[in-house]
Amino acid sequence: MDHVQIMALLEKSHIIFGTIISASLLLVSCSNSQATGEAPSEDPTACRDNPIALQVLGSGGPIADDHRAGASNVLWIDGKARLLIDAGGGAFVRYGEAGVDFNDHDAILLTHLHGDHVSGLPALLNNGAFAARTEALTIAGPSGSAQFPSTTAYLDALIGKDDGALRYLHPYLSEDTALPRLSVQNIDAKKTGLQSILDQDDLTVDAIAVHHLDVPALAYVIRAKDKTLIFSGDQSFLSEDFVETLSNTKPDLLIMHNAITMADGQPRGLHRDPQSLGATAAALDAQTLLLTHHMQRAVKVQNDVNAAIAENFSGPILMADDLSCHPL
Repeated sequence: MDHVQIMALLEKSHIIFGTIISASLLLVSCSNSQATGEAPSEDPTACRDNPIALQVLGSGGPIADDHRAGASNVLWIDGKARLLIDAGGGAFVRYGEAGVDFNDHDAILLTHLHGDHVSGLPALLNNGAFAARTEALTIAGPSGSAQFPSTTAYLDALIGKDDGALRYLHPYLSEDTALPRLSVQNIDAKKTGLQSILDQDDLTVDAIAVHHLDVPALAYVIRAKDKTLIFSGDQSFLSEDFVETLSNTKPDLLIMHNAITMADGQPRGLHRDPQSLGATAAALDAQTLLLTHHMQRAVKVQNDVNAAIAENFSGPILMADDLSCHPL
């Protein structure tokens, strides 16, 4: 049985179509936001006015059943979009709405190569061809497996000179000065412990491998301005090294998926259930938990999901939306 068949079997009985967030859940989300000092704004470009803030470009999952773009986030530091974390479908539109400048990126970080996390990357690279950027740009992502390409192979398939689907963008991967050089890093998705990606005076990024069924996958630990953010990526309860390595890290913001419920038959080989999310947040001693990568089966029973999380985690729980801003 191949990967696609496995995914279809895991998801088949759990997909819920056409459901929207109820008014009561929206009120809960707004209440949580106000209680933790989040600064919602009608202007999506205002997030960059904070000294440091996470802006969620895409808060959705793999199913096109609501307004949400695929997984994507940007970290603003002193008005510049220094990091882009994932680039799912629809990120291109949100990227423009947020006023992101391709020239500002220190790195693009990919948690794994599922389409809802990387299918927007070609459009953003095409956009970058117009940015007049000259500095090299790091793109980091997982190593490959029998069923998944490495990040290098993925970029070659997209923009490689000879066989790339968008081979007109091949100067990104060559010494041609027409486009900035992409420095592609394959991060070992089987290695335990932290792996350094960036180590600058004001910004450090480390990756750590996580378990996501048979998909090579990563989480990221980001430190800037005395603040720590942890992106869990998509991970299951089998991501034991993630918890052991990062225990008591005390991240100011822990970003985790809101993909499954406590019901029987949920794909726990892909995602942590709500109780596991709460236990993980507690083990890391997270100051605030931000839920994103929303799937309707979870959103439909969000009160129950949050209650299950709260069995182990007593801190604030926020609900991400597209273009929501979370200052630190």
